[in-house]
Amino acid sequence: MKKLACFHAHHSNIEHIEASLRNMDIELLHFVDPGLDARKNDQSFTVSDIQKKIGDTLNWIASTGVDGILITCTFFTAYLNEEKLGISIPIIKIDTSLFNKICEKETPQTLVFTNPETVKGTMNQLDMFADRYQKKINITPILIEGAFQLVMKGEKEKYKRIVEERLENLLNEGRDTPLSVAQLSMAPLAQHVEKKTGICINTPLNLLESHIREALNRPHV
Repeated sequence: MKKLACFHAHHSNIEHIEASLRNMDIELLHFVDPGLDARKNDQSFTVSDIQKKIGDTLNWIASTGVDGILITCTFFTAYLNEEKLGISIPIIKIDTSLFNKICEKETPQTLVFTNPETVKGTMNQLDMFADRYQKKINITPILIEGAFQLVMKGEKEKYKRIVEERLENLLNEGRDTPLSVAQLSMAPLAQHVEKKTGICINTPLNLLESHIREALNRPHV
C-alpha cells in the first residue's frame, strides 16, 4: 500500500482530506505546522525564510518513506520554491486540480478566498499555470474578510455561517459566472451551498482523487 503524506497548516484540514480520499487504497500520514502560518505577518520572517522553512519541512517529510506529498495549504503552495527542492517523489499541490478546472473556461469567473495571505500568491500561481498550458482566463478574486481567523481559532460554526452566506450571495449576484473556492476549509461548505442552490461550485477537492492517483502512478526519476 502506498503512503501519502499530507502537509497541513491546521489540523482541521485532516478531516476534509480523510473524507475526500476514503475510497483510495492508500495510507495517509498527516504533518501539521500551524506555526508557519502564524508567523506570516512577522516582519522579520522574510519570503526567503518562508520558502526555506517549507522546503526543509518537505525534505523532512520525504525522508520518512512516503510515496508522495500532498500540500493542502494554499499559503504553502503559493510560496513553494519547487526549483530548489531536491525531492524525487511527487509533490502534489491542493490547487492544481482546481486550476485545471478554472482553465477550462475563458469566460469571467470568480475565485473566493478566506485567507488574505494567499490571494496574491495563488493568483500568481494560477496565471503561471494558465500561461504554461496556453490557456486564457478571466478571473476575479474575492476575499471573505475576517473568516480565516475564525478557522485558526477553532470557531467552526461562525466560519461556516459567514462563508456559506457569502457564497450564496455571490451565486445570487452572478448566477451565470462560474464560482470557485480557493481554501480547502471552504470545500465542504461550498458543497453544502451547491446542494442547497443546485448551482455548481468548484473546490480544491473536485478531481483531487484522480489527480493524486495519476501523480502517484507516474514514473519518477
